[in-house]
Amino acid sequence: MILSRALLQTPVGEMLALDSGEGLCALEFTGPEKRLVGLEARLRRWFPPHDIVDGETPTIARARAWLDGYFAGVSADISGLSLDMRGADFEKRVWEALRRIPPGETTSYGAIAKALGSAGASRAVGAANGANPIAIVVPCHRVIGASGSLTGYGGGLDRKMWLLDHERRHWPAKGKEQRAKGKGEGQGSLFTGP
Repeated sequence: MILSRALLQTPVGEMLALDSGEGLCALEFTGPEKRLVGLEARLRRWFPPHDIVDGETPTIARARAWLDGYFAGVSADISGLSLDMRGADFEKRVWEALRRIPPGETTSYGAIAKALGSAGASRAVGAANGANPIAIVVPCHRVIGASGSLTGYGGGLDRKMWLLDHERRHWPAKGKEQRAKGKGEGQGSLFTGP
């Protein structure tokens, strides 16, 4: 298997993008170094055997364009991106839940666990969240502690805060007013406003 690699520049740092030929299989900040070591282990497990070659592919070009639009505040819609997310079944369920968190909103590990029918699995959700190989696109940065505090983020808490602030400026929580009035589908939902 050949994985195509490109480095993408963003306002919050350089990112490494990998395309498996089936879709984007990784989008990671190039630092801290420990994230890339973890990525290498995931690639060995879920994409064996593979070679990595430098090159721009249509998938990487779409990821680059998506990041440009995201950082310009134009769109956070990921429906046009092909993703090849391989992992354990529980991880994939968590990653799917992450993709349902709207930009400008946050949720907690416990809320995701409860929504997945595993109310006591907050720590397992945290581990799956931390194993997410496609940063920003699969928005693990939108998960916060139950108390509303910022919790760990592989790209660093400064980046997490920047991303959340960016999203709140460009995509204010759509359901926030309805939830405050006790109306709408958002009440008691997985998501919370800023």
